[in-house]
Amino acid sequence: MAVNNAKLAAVVDAENPAVMCGYVDNSESSIDFAGRANWLRAAVLGANDGLVSTASLMLGVSAVKPDARAMVVSGFAGLLAGACSMVIGEYVSVCSQRDVEIVELDQAGKRGGDEEKALPCPAQAAAASALAFSVGALLPLLAAGFIVGYNLRVAVVVVVATLALAAFGCVGAVLGRAPVARSCARVVVGGLAAMSVTFGFMRLFRASGV
Repeated sequence: MAVNNAKLAAVVDAENPAVMCGYVDNSESSIDFAGRANWLRAAVLGANDGLVSTASLMLGVSAVKPDARAMVVSGFAGLLAGACSMVIGEYVSVCSQRDVEIVELDQAGKRGGDEEKALPCPAQAAAASALAFSVGALLPLLAAGFIVGYNLRVAVVVVVATLALAAFGCVGAVLGRAPVARSCARVVVGGLAAMSVTFGFMRLFRASGV
């Protein structure tokens, strides 16, 4: 019997490296930690989206019109538009998910129990997504808001965005138990690519006089 238990534990460990060999923790604290880690990862991803989209928008506008006010106003507009989009998108998505899970509870005869209380809250998810997006979007805005010189302003936005992307990638890797260096490199390269494409494409409009 002991040999069979040992084999079963080894199989479980092989299928799920996050579980210690011979020990499976089904306690409420481990479940809560996993849930919190998922929320934190979602927040990091939302902040990353806010940072990349807002910084790219600001750089794209600055490529056509090298004016500090235009750059900051466009970034602020991107923050508001993105946050509203995150609220609507996340709320609709979580509502759909919740409806599906409620139907499954009805079919299983578990409606009204603890399972229903554990269903995701659309309003909470929408608020968290909007907040995370806004935090990420504020970084390039604050970086560019107090700099007058065009070249220095663009350079500061790129540097701040790069450092923040590296930090987001590191946090996401730790929460997701992924290689830190690879995750950081992937996030930074992707963000820089988005900013470069936006800036370079919009630069064509300035060169053509549009």
